[in-house]
Amino acid sequence: MKQISSLQNPLIKQVVLLQEKSRERKKTGLFIIEGQREIELSLKGNYTLKTILFCSEIITEENEFLSHLINSTSEIIEITLDIYKKIAYRTSTEGILAIAECKTNTLESLKFDNKNPLVLVAEAPEKPGNIGAILRTADAANVDAVIIANPKTDLYNPNIIRSSVGCVFTNNIATGTTSEIIAFLEKNKISIYAAILQESVPYYTCNFEEGTAIVVGTEATGLSQEWRDKSKKNINIPMQGEIDSMNVSVAAGILIFEAKRQRNFS
Repeated sequence: MKQISSLQNPLIKQVVLLQEKSRERKKTGLFIIEGQREIELSLKGNYTLKTILFCSEIITEENEFLSHLINSTSEIIEITLDIYKKIAYRTSTEGILAIAECKTNTLESLKFDNKNPLVLVAEAPEKPGNIGAILRTADAANVDAVIIANPKTDLYNPNIIRSSVGCVFTNNIATGTTSEIIAFLEKNKISIYAAILQESVPYYTCNFEEGTAIVVGTEATGLSQEWRDKSKKNINIPMQGEIDSMNVSVAAGILIFEAKRQRNFS
């Protein structure tokens, strides 16, 4: 088994770049996964792991999960504690990381098993924490797809992986421009329900049992005019307090679970 003990090793330098730079992830088509749970979820999501790095001072070869990985086709490399501390984005990831291959996440790659799919669309979310929370909500509701319109960061940002607790791997995800996504939804006969305040009806008055895309925007700017123009209905969550908006992931959860309730949580 290969071992690395130098912080100057080229592979270690690449791992640091993959953690810190979106440009490096896009250029190489690689990203970093930390932690046993996240790695397990990536394998269930059919991601390819090129290299496994583990710190024997934290996780030993007797660990059942690591033993399974040692028998896989991935390259396994033992690293020192100093290196692990250098490359780990978090300190609580059980001493194991993986270098994985990104997926394309194109609209063309989306396939629906459900004849009336339920899709969650988020336009231009800026904060990785919000994206991660949206992905957790989507996983909990088992939606058919999550689509990010006009993304401000790549899906394999370590903050998204961390805040989604690995749900970036469990969801059917795609990205695209607003125009591309609207065309895709129309082609697949999926009705658009845009969450906005103006000229809207309470969300619970709508029928979400057909093919449905629930579209949410940012708290700061809301949704672009294209969504308003193409929406079958604009929907709102009636507010009973002093403010007129809530966190996008919370709003998405309320709307998605109403759709699931109408569908008897199927």
